[in-house]
Amino acid sequence: MRPRTDADYSTVRSLVRGLNLLRTLNGHDKGRASLTQLAEETGLHRTTVRRLLETLIEEGYVRRSESDDRYVLALKVRSLSEGFTDDERVSSAAGPVLGDLLQQVRWPSDLCTPDGGAMLIRESTHRFSALSFNPGMVGTHLPMLITAAGRAYFSYCEDEEREALLALLRQDPQQGKFAADRRYIDNLVERTRARGYSSNEGDWEAERKIGAIAVPVFEESKVLATLNVIYLTRAISHAEAAERYLPALHRASQQIEAALARLPRT
Repeated sequence: MRPRTDADYSTVRSLVRGLNLLRTLNGHDKGRASLTQLAEETGLHRTTVRRLLETLIEEGYVRRSESDDRYVLALKVRSLSEGFTDDERVSSAAGPVLGDLLQQVRWPSDLCTPDGGAMLIRESTHRFSALSFNPGMVGTHLPMLITAAGRAYFSYCEDEEREALLALLRQDPQQGKFAADRRYIDNLVERTRARGYSSNEGDWEAERKIGAIAVPVFEESKVLATLNVIYLTRAISHAEAAERYLPALHRASQQIEAALARLPRT
């Protein structure tokens, strides 16, 4: 019996149609289109398009807007395209800067990028800091709405992305109550932007002993990542941490942004 070759496998038509649908939706302004528009542009029957969209919604790649019933690209599509490229670029730019920042503040720092409804720690000085209380932090996810790193990103991302995050976070057992509280969200964004940084003053129930301050890292006008300083609340107050470490944290963020400007985009 001869082994099967690639020619023996037929094209999976539903996969091709689904990818074409994502590509078509991506071509619309802000990744937003109606069912009728998508059916007309893909040449597929409305029923087929609806079935594909429901599958993409279930898998987290598309969401349906509550305001106008249009279909919108969801955050998970970042994992299929430029998200990884941007994340790798900002990680490369941040490495040397994090080492210098550790020498200035002594407490550990993390560089974080968004990953769904959380922040993913991509680079960290925990294992190099004598004050670290958890050396294995790279690859750890931090809640978006109750950590300094997450709050900084959430407050400075574009409005459309923020609304997409809220739609996702309302389903999160840990953060759903915050995402559903519009007053809390509006105050969080307003306060963070007014101060120029975000904080966690023991707000994370699972990590009450930990405090943090964080600032955004931009490329041009888009926030790509956040940079924090982590400390123990019993060792230093939030006010002291902000006074002592914010200048160094802002300088580090600016250095990463300058390094990003020198790196080619792929």
